[in-house]
Amino acid sequence: MKMNPLGRTGLLVSELCLGSMTWGTQNTESEGHAQIDRALERGVNFIDTAEMYPVNPLSAETQGRTEEVIGNWFAKSGRRGDVILATKVSGAGYKNVRDGAPISPATVRQAVEGSLRRLQTDYIDLYQLHWPNRGSYMFRQNWLYDPSQQNRTETLAHMEETLDALSREVERGTIRHIGLSNESAWGTAQWLRIAEAQGGPRVASIQNEYSLLCRFFDTDLAELSAHEDVGLLAYSPLAAGLLTGKYQGGAVPDGSRMSLVSDLGGRKTDRAFVAVDAYLAIAQRHGIDPVHLALRFCLSRPFMASAIFGATDMVQLDRALGASEAVLSDDVLHEIDTAHRANPMPY
Repeated sequence: MKMNPLGRTGLLVSELCLGSMTWGTQNTESEGHAQIDRALERGVNFIDTAEMYPVNPLSAETQGRTEEVIGNWFAKSGRRGDVILATKVSGAGYKNVRDGAPISPATVRQAVEGSLRRLQTDYIDLYQLHWPNRGSYMFRQNWLYDPSQQNRTETLAHMEETLDALSREVERGTIRHIGLSNESAWGTAQWLRIAEAQGGPRVASIQNEYSLLCRFFDTDLAELSAHEDVGLLAYSPLAAGLLTGKYQGGAVPDGSRMSLVSDLGGRKTDRAFVAVDAYLAIAQRHGIDPVHLALRFCLSRPFMASAIFGATDMVQLDRALGASEAVLSDDVLHEIDTAHRANPMPY
């Protein structure tokens, strides 16, 4: 498994990161533990989670269960040192966590303590802000995104005080490094600027959606990543399963995400299926597994630190892990570029 630097932290993370958001709903604890064991056996050293997980569905009753699954694995295996662990503090609006309170110095301390307890560890390697208080253009909100309504003064003050709170957690030893999620180029640049000005922890990564169907990162954020060493942790690199081809022709397999979330979080559109057909055709012409095509494309991008994938069974897990050995020729990459130009932003 290829290892990539995590920003300027000195840590090396596997190019594939094991996502965990189904552990506690679609997956049992024992299934989650089996996935961790298999992933580590295949060279993965990076696990991503969040205090609000699991999903599908999200609920107050299950919130935090995913971190508990991971914590129980640490306790049982004694292998905390073999894992680079990333988790996230929820942003404003999600009522099942702190009644939807925004990220603040008070909620950072409270969230860190809760995650440490559930994870049965005394430190978190990468602590990420799940989404900005001011809002985000991710989650299909790009179509009506209007940053002119943001309050710049309040936003910068929030960043300064939150970074100070994160600095105190670094000093306490509870977190090692920080990252962002669902963030913009401007927002990331401000976090970097403020860290440099006040000596706080430097942003190591951005966890944003990225796949053959969602390529917002290719322009301004790619430039920022190149110059500032802030790598992308891509979530939904298989576009919530669309890029596997399993939903083509109206199919909805039992137990799949679409069987639980009918619109795949806004990703299910007529144009998405047309785009998927184009990528499936490329895979077929070149004898490549569509899962490997989608994941290997992500891994080929110069700004990619790690691609986060999830699985609901061991067959899916092994199939995804096989992407680490896949190769995309120049011809394949050219055909991908052609397909992308014909099918931009399908959702």
